[in-house]
Amino acid sequence: MKTALRTSILAAGLALGMSSAAFATQGVTDTEIVIGSNGDLSGIFAAFNVGAIKAAQVMFDEVNEKGGIHGRKIRFVVEDHGYQVPKAVQNFNKLINSDKVFAMILNLGTPHNIAGFPMMQAKQVANIGPLTAARQMLEGDITYKYAGFSSYYDQMRAGVRYLAKERNAKNVCAMYLPTDFGLEVYEGTKDEATALGLTFAAETTHKPDEQDFVGTISKLRDAKCDIVATAVGVRQTIVAYGTAKKLGWTDAAFIGSSAGFNTAVAKVPEGVTEGYYASAGWTDHEARMDNPEVKAWADNYKAKTGEPAGTAAILGYGAATVLIRGLEAAGKDLTAESFQKGVESLEYTDVISGDVPVKYGPNDHQGGDLIFISQIKDGKWVEIGRVDPTKSQ
Repeated sequence: MKTALRTSILAAGLALGMSSAAFATQGVTDTEIVIGSNGDLSGIFAAFNVGAIKAAQVMFDEVNEKGGIHGRKIRFVVEDHGYQVPKAVQNFNKLINSDKVFAMILNLGTPHNIAGFPMMQAKQVANIGPLTAARQMLEGDITYKYAGFSSYYDQMRAGVRYLAKERNAKNVCAMYLPTDFGLEVYEGTKDEATALGLTFAAETTHKPDEQDFVGTISKLRDAKCDIVATAVGVRQTIVAYGTAKKLGWTDAAFIGSSAGFNTAVAKVPEGVTEGYYASAGWTDHEARMDNPEVKAWADNYKAKTGEPAGTAAILGYGAATVLIRGLEAAGKDLTAESFQKGVESLEYTDVISGDVPVKYGPNDHQGGDLIFISQIKDGKWVEIGRVDPTKSQ
């Protein structure tokens, strides 16, 4: 009897221990999963972050209304760094060590994400769908890093290649922020110009708050640039391109990476940005509203947020989809390891982003590879070409 009693107590103790271990993972309880985001809600790239956060929140609310994922509801904690790296570091510390988030999505900014990687890795916090397409998002140990789409570098090479052929370009130039983000756009642009035997004729660098581009545009025009790659803020992109038009320089093609592919750029009144190009890992939905699934998503976003969906909302949808599907695939015993295995098992088509094939694997943490070349026509982003870097061009 005593032996049976001791066995019973031991079994109960083991069961309790197993139950506690199951919820020892940071940010996970039997009823909740804490997800964080550290982005730019008030700085030069707020036009990307605000809509993305709203789109993700809509999806989380819908998941929670249905009972959550394996019985756990998502609690979304969002912080604003205003595109300031010191503030981003403070936010990462709060989210990871005080809020104890399980994973993070839509962290905006290349240097900002890089600054947060050590803290995320130390606590096994996954970084999902960051709002930067820098190659650094998948450098080093990729265990907790999951990019959504193609890199700035690949985007700019594809964009320059496309425009060089279409416009018989000879001279390629770049204007950029001297940051990790800007330098990658510059490198992709220059490397493709070299590969094509074109002349890299000029470059200009800029501060995040710069708004007078008369001198810059004059310099690039004097260099006879046929293609100008841009890597500046959203408003700066609008002002710089508008300045070129005001000065009568309309025969050069201006192209941005996914960081310039924003609805706010397309919707400037009086056609100021008409003709501007962008190379990104997804395509806009506005010209695809004849697709029932795309229309239903856009209508639902507007009904839930009170505003039209934009390119940023597509990014929010994409990152939230990876997170939700990964959590579902991880199963009820949610840990950093089970989540990793869950995400690495994902393979699906992201219709909202432009029928992008999304696939993750143990050695591949970049979901989509396609690159879309788009141009602003009649106030809308219109896809004019697409490239699959995984296939020979």
